[in-house]
Amino acid sequence: MLYKPVVYVTRSLPVPGPTLLSKYCHIDMNDSVIPISKRQMIEKAKEVDAIVCMLGDKIDSEVIYSAGNSCYSAGYDHVDLEAATNMKIVVTNTPDILSETTADLTFALIFAVSRNVVKGDYYVKNAKWKFGWTPDLFLGTDVYGKVLGIIGLGNIGTKVARRAKGFEMDVIYHNRTRKYDLESKFGLRYVDFHELLRRSDFISIHVDLNKDTYHMISFDELKKMKNTAFLINTARGKVVKEKDLVHALNKGLIAGAGLDVYEEEPVARESPLLKTSNAVLLPHLGSATQETRSRMAEMAAMNVINFFRQIGPVHRVNYIHW
Repeated sequence: MLYKPVVYVTRSLPVPGPTLLSKYCHIDMNDSVIPISKRQMIEKAKEVDAIVCMLGDKIDSEVIYSAGNSCYSAGYDHVDLEAATNMKIVVTNTPDILSETTADLTFALIFAVSRNVVKGDYYVKNAKWKFGWTPDLFLGTDVYGKVLGIIGLGNIGTKVARRAKGFEMDVIYHNRTRKYDLESKFGLRYVDFHELLRRSDFISIHVDLNKDTYHMISFDELKKMKNTAFLINTARGKVVKEKDLVHALNKGLIAGAGLDVYEEEPVARESPLLKTSNAVLLPHLGSATQETRSRMAEMAAMNVINFFRQIGPVHRVNYIHW
């Protein structure tokens, strides 16, 4: 490969991503954690051969139609795939890397909401614990032996189910297609969507965002849940209608929620979600471990390198007829 492609990286990429890219490409990287403006993104797209972008970067049709060559992404909910395909721009992602890490975080949220972990931490650190052990202090609910309902039994949902069996939870699931092999392997039971809502003590969401899953959890679904149940979302924020969730939390229709994703990120300071007392809110930490982010960076870099060298795997999410 005599010509070294120019690659723009929209924000600081963990090692070994930059090191790998620099062997085969010229890198222009935004070292700030703050995303650039849309106008700046359009100008960059005109100048480079590839873009390594982050989940928070909106790569819409206006950006894509200004691009001169191929665009790459670590995720693709934020990329206009139709426009990219029309422009013969290849979009890639980093699949099957973050599932274990996100499954861990799912259980962190399950325990945080059910056992008052965050409230207890605040209570101790702010010197409010004055009387030692008392029998009614921050009473929570057991996780052991409860019913866990999983919506979406893909890679992450399966790993959550596997962890749940370690706590002897009764795991039910709903998915577009039944997974008979996983049912027998992990002792799972397939149920229809509405039965899952009614029976679960914890509901964990693990679906992609598309026209069928947009706001799949709204007021009608929330009111079918037990008032002792908890909703966990580490998938995509727009799967849950946030306004309805806030109402359900404030009215006690459900016991609580653990969220890592939101309809708009970052969450606005005036969002009523921030005033709820029975929700644990994280700043999109699903893949946030050093090991996982490093592997994601490596795969994103290798997607770019392998495409231009025309060797090795390129994890495409759109298919182009040249």
